Amino acid sequence: MSAAFDPPALRAPSEAERLARVALARVAEPGSHEVYLALQQLPAEQVWDAVREGAPLGALGERALAGLAGRVAGYDPERDLERVRSLGGRVLCPGDPEWPEGVVWPLGSMGGEVKQMAPPWVLFAHGPAHLRDACQSSVSVVGARAATAYGAAVTGELSFALAESGVAIVSGAAYGIDGAAHRAALAAGSAPTLAVLAGGLDVPYPRGHDRLITQVAENGLVITEVPPGCSVTRMRFLVRNRLVAALSRGTLVVEAALRSGSLSTAGRALDLGRPVMAVPGPVTSAQSAGCHALIRAGKAVLVSEASEVLEVIAAMGEHLLRPARGAVHPRDGLPEAVRRLLDAVPVRLPVGVARIARTAGVSTLLVQQALPSLLAAGLVEQRDGGWRLTALGWGRPEKPPPPQ
Repeated sequence: MSAAFDPPALRAPSEAERLARVALARVAEPGSHEVYLALQQLPAEQVWDAVREGAPLGALGERALAGLAGRVAGYDPERDLERVRSLGGRVLCPGDPEWPEGVVWPLGSMGGEVKQMAPPWVLFAHGPAHLRDACQSSVSVVGARAATAYGAAVTGELSFALAESGVAIVSGAAYGIDGAAHRAALAAGSAPTLAVLAGGLDVPYPRGHDRLITQVAENGLVITEVPPGCSVTRMRFLVRNRLVAALSRGTLVVEAALRSGSLSTAGRALDLGRPVMAVPGPVTSAQSAGCHALIRAGKAVLVSEASEVLEVIAAMGEHLLRPARGAVHPRDGLPEAVRRLLDAVPVRLPVGVARIARTAGVSTLLVQQALPSLLAAGLVEQRDGGWRLTALGWGRPEKPPPPQ
């Protein structure tokens, strides 16, 4: 390593470095360990020169270079840079003000599958939102492509409420849950939505969502690790999932089958130490089986409303929820003996004090002392020289007592 070289994350990138990182994104697949490690050791321009010349350098050995050689011949990175800018996009590198904090993690063979995949070294972005700012308060919303009406409705409600609360919604622009999350965030209009693509900025996928992706680019941000013109592949989808997880403070899974790419995103979030949340569904729904498995294994927090999501992803001490409780009834705070007394008061036909005391198994004096307070609380009433329960007293205030 050159003594004069500063790690790229500590200084603003030059245009030469930006161009070199674009070139490396074209010839190497996202998540390449060799390229990422070389960029940690040497300036990007020097790494690109080594790749172009086929000369082993740093972490780039002969085998790695041989795998990249076929994409180098005749390639001019200026064309990619011009294409990005003609699309209205921009190239983000470590050291840029927009570069998000969360996309750095340690490499290694232990501690999770995401550590088998290197962090990004460049991002291509299109849209007015500021990536780093958006990621400060964000949640990834992922789930089944073949979403049920239940899943789409829950996703819309949660995403809309979260966006209204200022939380950026991150997803992958796919059919089903992804699309429902983006649309709800766009409808809320209070926080940006981020669509992370597996292909280039000019390769909207799925094609049926090209208009949705355009709307995201107009109001939020579309992001990818690959240059323009790059098509989607199965592997790029899997690698993309780690970026979806890394750009947010937590991942929310709404509907996922037992074999689902959404569970891959949840796994990457867990590898990164980010919280995972899951929405429960009907026990008979195969589309919710993956969510139930996450919850049962203790890997996900069960959530059912936006406030619960906010509590999970918020900083310590923020958005704290009170424990959920059922409705409070006037009977709840009464002493046990008085509750027994109240149980002995009939619903329809009024009875006297002695009858109440005998039925309740308490003294007549206690009944005489308790009835005035129960009357004031609206739990009993006097009728025809006796006592009976009111609608509130017998626990059904929405309905009058049955007719006599």
